[in-house]
Amino acid sequence: METIKFNKKNMKVIAHRGLSSFETENSLAAFISAGNRSYYGIESDVHLTKDGKYVIFHDDTLQRATGFEGVVEETNFDTIRSLTLFEPVYNGYQGDDGVKLSNKKRPDLIIPTMQEYILTCKKYDKVAVLELKNHFEKKNIQEIIEIIESLEYLDSVIFISFDIENLIFVKELNPNQTVQFLSCNRDDFAKKLPTVIEYKMDVDLGHWLLTKDDVIYLHSLGIKINVWTPGNIADAEKYAEWGVDYLTTNYLE
Repeated sequence: METIKFNKKNMKVIAHRGLSSFETENSLAAFISAGNRSYYGIESDVHLTKDGKYVIFHDDTLQRATGFEGVVEETNFDTIRSLTLFEPVYNGYQGDDGVKLSNKKRPDLIIPTMQEYILTCKKYDKVAVLELKNHFEKKNIQEIIEIIESLEYLDSVIFISFDIENLIFVKELNPNQTVQFLSCNRDDFAKKLPTVIEYKMDVDLGHWLLTKDDVIYLHSLGIKINVWTPGNIADAEKYAEWGVDYLTTNYLE
């Protein structure tokens, strides 16, 4: 399999959950696969375990990706670390929703720690686009920042979240940190836009929400725009033509 190349102009392209069309989403294999290609950044998701560790995983529950019935935030790190991940189903490119997982496992596919993800991005000189899943307490946001700072990579991290309070915490702790407010609902985005402006955030939008007029308006406010995850070249090249700043994708490059 190969990625699908498109004319991205000046748009920066980010691998969604790593290169999730080739390797299991949010695995070190997916991050390394993206690292060996031309991507600007690698996106992933961080959760807090029951015993206070930070792990890279998308869903709230472990069932879909591991077969284990449990909630990430209600499960201890050692249990999570003992699980292996399902391989993806290699049946072509699957559009906006990403790649489906099979019922076959590989023993080397385990759930990474946040530190392992950051160090992989650092090794391959990729920006880490880290989604803060669910709501974190401010003390946890501070701990995440301190961990990444100890790895000497905070300047190369973009924090993203649907929970705008998470991003407010980031900005209160580190006003110069780049953050992007995630939204897939136009009414919600309109409601939160004043806060985005107040705290000097950027935005990360479901691509179907975006119009050319939005791009012009948001850029006039100094707000950069990320879109996720268009499923075809025509849409991706349209956003590049509009001057969208970032594009997050499962397989385009």
